[in-house]
Amino acid sequence: MARRYSKKASTDVRRAMKKRKAGTLKSGRSGRKVKSRKQAIAIGLSEARAKGKKVPKKAAKKRKTKKKAKKSKRKAK
Repeated sequence: MARRYSKKASTDVRRAMKKRKAGTLKSGRSGRKVKSRKQAIAIGLSEARAKGKKVPKKAAKKRKTKKKAKKSKRKAK
């Protein structure tokens, strides 16, 4: 099985995690301090992606539209 992320990408994530621990990691537009572990990982991966390192694409959001939700309710009845 092939690696999902390159070694260099994981060093970028590690760097972001260390910045978060030190309290110096800030989010994009707002510039607020990052407190969440998951958010720090996401920032590290996006930085690696921007540098062109081997990182999978962002996961697509899963959501149901109102029409599909209504149809599935009708079928259940």
